[in-house]
Amino acid sequence: MLTYLADWLPQAPWSLLRYVTVRAGGALVTALLMSWWLGPRMIEWLRDLKFRQEYRPKDAGGAGDVTGAADDRAKRGTPTMGGILVVLTLDVAALMWARPGPLVVLVLLVLLAFAGLGLYDDWTKVSRQNAEGVSGRLKLAVQFLVAGGVVAYLWALPSTEKLVTELHVPFVPARLAYWSGGLAAALALATSLLTIVGSSNAVNLTDGMDGLAIGCTILCASVLMVFCYVAGHAEIARYLLVPRVPGAGELAVVCAAMVGSGLGFWWFNCHPAQVFMGDTGSLALGGALGTVAVAVHQPLMLLLAGGVFVAEALSVVLQVGWFKYTRRRTGQGRRILLMSPLHHHFRKKGWSETKVVTRFYIAGILCAVVALSTLKIR
Repeated sequence: MLTYLADWLPQAPWSLLRYVTVRAGGALVTALLMSWWLGPRMIEWLRDLKFRQEYRPKDAGGAGDVTGAADDRAKRGTPTMGGILVVLTLDVAALMWARPGPLVVLVLLVLLAFAGLGLYDDWTKVSRQNAEGVSGRLKLAVQFLVAGGVVAYLWALPSTEKLVTELHVPFVPARLAYWSGGLAAALALATSLLTIVGSSNAVNLTDGMDGLAIGCTILCASVLMVFCYVAGHAEIARYLLVPRVPGAGELAVVCAAMVGSGLGFWWFNCHPAQVFMGDTGSLALGGALGTVAVAVHQPLMLLLAGGVFVAEALSVVLQVGWFKYTRRRTGQGRRILLMSPLHHHFRKKGWSETKVVTRFYIAGILCAVVALSTLKIR
């Protein structure tokens, strides 16, 4: 929106709005300030509507006690669906500061679609006061439908076809990092699809402790912001041997808005949380991260930047898979972890919540550094 001022009023200071870095900074600050202003009002509104989590979270690794600590029980009654705040401030800041190109519109549509799915899931949990929510099959069906639409759209356009038919490998120069052939194209398409769906579910699984999911999301969004800026800048992309993606620079503004909205929400979600993000925020943010990674030709890099999300998702897959396998073979399900997702395993081992979250932050920072190192190590 503000970019039109730069076109109509070319003289300073409006001419500064032509720079992606200026608008990214503006989007970050705008989303942050909006979150700080709207946050208390949103929390009070959710509390008045009784959108509160009175139920206990579900163990993703089979039946059993989920929480037993006093601070876990104290969370019952905390307002949920706080992801509305994140999505709202992110959308407003992005629309205000970014040029509405195809990639920007695509990411924001995915954000809204997944937020709608998460909102329905949260509403189901709140109305029934249990952790079941929407059935897993329905949730996956909607996620794959949205992700399939994204991949089909990018595949249909000649300018973006290579984003989903060629697979870029981190640590390898762009000119050498592509696999060719029909099998490689099919693998790239599948990777793009799974990146969006997997990222959405991974962030959702990580959202189980105060500030954990939003803090790791901020780290991933920061890494993607750098990659978007690099991919959108012809000279820097050529120098760093990174795939050049026209229009990717505007996605840096969207990622900056995500960082700002995340920081603003983190203010209210840090321990002890005043509001929970819920599936409304976690599904939406994860889907947006995956879509941005696909749009800048970096789905595999997201595995590095989101190492914490990957570990959380794998912990659930392995836990559930092993439980079902051993139950089928021996009649009694066994577990690899005390509880899944992974953060609950360490909670069961006696770590305090703040210790788990802080150490996961440290792991997330290391993953972000490794991801950023791929810009030079290639």
